[in-house]
Amino acid sequence: MKSGVFIVLFGQQSFEQALDTAKAAGLQSVEIGTGAYPGTSHVNAQAVVNDPAAIARIRDAVDSRGLAISALSCHGNPLHPDKAIAKAHHDDFVATVQLAEKLGVDTVITFSGCPGDSENSKYPNWVTCPWPEDFLTILEWQWNEVAIPYWKEQSAFCRKHGVRVAIESHPGFLVYNTETALRLRREAGDNIGVNFDPSHLFWQGMDPIECVKALGDSIYHVHAKDTKLDGRNIALNGVLDTKHYGDILNRSFVFRTVGYGHDEEFWKDLVSVLRLVGYEGTISIEHEDGIMSVNEGFTKAAKFLNSVILHESAGEMWWA
Repeated sequence: MKSGVFIVLFGQQSFEQALDTAKAAGLQSVEIGTGAYPGTSHVNAQAVVNDPAAIARIRDAVDSRGLAISALSCHGNPLHPDKAIAKAHHDDFVATVQLAEKLGVDTVITFSGCPGDSENSKYPNWVTCPWPEDFLTILEWQWNEVAIPYWKEQSAFCRKHGVRVAIESHPGFLVYNTETALRLRREAGDNIGVNFDPSHLFWQGMDPIECVKALGDSIYHVHAKDTKLDGRNIALNGVLDTKHYGDILNRSFVFRTVGYGHDEEFWKDLVSVLRLVGYEGTISIEHEDGIMSVNEGFTKAAKFLNSVILHESAGEMWWA
């Protein structure tokens, strides 16, 4: 298993500098943003996908540092009711898949997307309860008329290019938990799996260890990001929280650097159970800690994650 980082964290650095930062921290792989929400500060998939020289430069920059690319990431909402947004995110996804094939990268990460409530909608509509029954009507339309047809088509497209899709479960999108992730995989294609991010599961009151067991070999990539739950604020307001992420004292949860929401024992257990279900890929640091600076959060996360993976690997060798 490898430790890595989602290098959009270093958007103010050049691509080569970001790779050097990852290498200096003792990481083995990088996840690269290529469009949509992650932006194009390092690689713009649409701009380079048909440029062999640019693709060679990307490959050489990574290879020369002894690193690997764990995934290309273009998290977006290709189901957005605003057709211009949907098209932009879809085009980024298509170019990212094509670029992944040319780079020899087998995994592309994105969101499932979320439509509106009808063909006439302007904004996405995330359904969170079954009553009044209008909500179930919306949900059925979103899945059966929009999401499943779209992802069936993308599954076939990705298969032609030898690429698999890792959907990141996130509230606000149709795929946000275990059963919705497995439903999309079951109904749209078995090359559609999961980018497993425990921080989004903690936030909803889920147990990431049990989720790994249920998801099994559908886990294609993993993020290392933690969540700190505020018991008092949850007791008062629950976990659905629309306050700004900067309002840390009053929020029910905030994202933290690994080890600052849940202890080392949890992260060791997570690495172990990932191995037990057959995952041998990268655990990629995603820094969204509102308390620590980029440098502090990344440095602490890299040290912590490398220690956890080394400990778990040593334990595996001992048992072997």
